Amino acid sequence: MDSVGLVGCGNIGGRVAGVLVRAGLDVRACDADPARAPAVGAVPATLEGVAQSTVVLLSLPSSREVEAVVEGPGGLLEHGQPGLCIVDLTTADPASTRRLHARCAAQGIAFIDAGVTGGAAAAEAGALVVLVGGDDAAIAAVRPVLEVIASKILVMGPSGAGHATKAVNNVLNAVTLAATGEAMLAGVAAGLDPARLLEAINAGSGASWASANRFPKIVAGEDMPGGLSVELMAKDVDVFLRLAEEAGTPTAIAEACVATYRAAIEAGYGDEVANAVVEAMGGGSALLRGLTPKQS
Repeated sequence: MDSVGLVGCGNIGGRVAGVLVRAGLDVRACDADPARAPAVGAVPATLEGVAQSTVVLLSLPSSREVEAVVEGPGGLLEHGQPGLCIVDLTTADPASTRRLHARCAAQGIAFIDAGVTGGAAAAEAGALVVLVGGDDAAIAAVRPVLEVIASKILVMGPSGAGHATKAVNNVLNAVTLAATGEAMLAGVAAGLDPARLLEAINAGSGASWASANRFPKIVAGEDMPGGLSVELMAKDVDVFLRLAEEAGTPTAIAEACVATYRAAIEAGYGDEVANAVVEAMGGGSALLRGLTPKQS
């Protein structure tokens, strides 16, 4: 493989590029900020330059940006040649993914959806879980690249299946963060010590990935560098809501959840790491951040 192209050197994409570079691959990267590609050891390139690679990874905020990069003026469909494999790591809308897959296939270009989980720390370590959808032959062709950035690759089905799986995973991520925050705030306001309360939750049936991984940092007042923002978390729940609407399944919990994140955005927390939704729920107080429990 001569080179790997990458579009989007943000929180996840930049770390993915760094892992590929450290593995000895020639990475051509394109980003809205020209300084990001060289900062992670990649060769700065235009979309036209990226399209000359055999495999191009996309790591973008949403389907809107993916569509612009793939089918917009000067995009990958304009410059890519038959045999190109585009791998979309974005948390994207499965319906958009399926449409792009069909359009790319008409030009002899493969389009694979590959939602990733594990966050910035896993991306930095090359230990992402990759949820893949697409044609078997195309998946086999890009597997050597995915194996560099992933600890586990799960093939979920045809085009759109990877992004649908990511939407389901991320709504649970969002719900458990918000629900655990609501419960913790109530417990601490009732006089419980936040650290001991969290220990009890994690030892019991209320435990979740959020309580085990996010809340120790929330209680300690620590940041999660490179973590998903409140605004992107809300966007991810919106992706799930569209998926569920198309499938005709209930959405009451997801709708209540996204309202919590939207309220946090309105309160000015949109650009902060998703954990900040708990502070927004508490009216901006630092109630959980290692303080003495509130006394009645």
